[in-house]
Amino acid sequence: MPDPGRRVGVDESGKGDYFGPLVVAAVYVGPEHLAELDGVMDSKKLTDARCHALSATIKAVCPYAVIAIGPAKYNELYAKIGNLNKLLAWGHARAIENVLEKVDCDYVISDQFADPAGLKRQLFEKGRQVTLESRVRGESDTAVAAASIVARSEFVGRLTRLGEEHGVSLPKGAGPPVMQAAVAIVRQRGPQALADVAKLHFKTTQEAIARAR
Repeated sequence: MPDPGRRVGVDESGKGDYFGPLVVAAVYVGPEHLAELDGVMDSKKLTDARCHALSATIKAVCPYAVIAIGPAKYNELYAKIGNLNKLLAWGHARAIENVLEKVDCDYVISDQFADPAGLKRQLFEKGRQVTLESRVRGESDTAVAAASIVARSEFVGRLTRLGEEHGVSLPKGAGPPVMQAAVAIVRQRGPQALADVAKLHFKTTQEAIARAR
């Protein structure tokens, strides 16, 4: 029987953000780590600064892995796979496998997304015989919360650096500021410039191109 006190949590960041990468993180948490993970909770409830600080602590204490797919690679993979849930399952499986290479554990918890069966298939194809629990509000578990913090910290850092590299401010999310930034990029650099900073399958892409005319 798997020991739920020893588990790998996995979560992602950037899935709903037009700009920036998709980041998946997996973190192993055992009883020996809990005292040092005080304050770890769902990353959505934390400021970016608090996420960065907690992520540094988690990385110092726990075995972890991060899979970061930048916009250019993301667009390439999405064009090939054609389905975000399959892409998520692939990223989750890679992150989990990378942690399991560092620590022996047979229990994995993920936040529930649309294709947990696909994640199981990905893992079993690699010979990983683990118990996978896909939970609604998985971040209530410390391991999943830790993974969400590491993923979000990595996402925010990479989004900031991407903006600096391209000399533009790249807002989080997919709301009006994002549309304004996308339109500005199209007007200044042409529609092709979005491929390097954004997830092109979002409807924002065509709308921004139309508005930029």
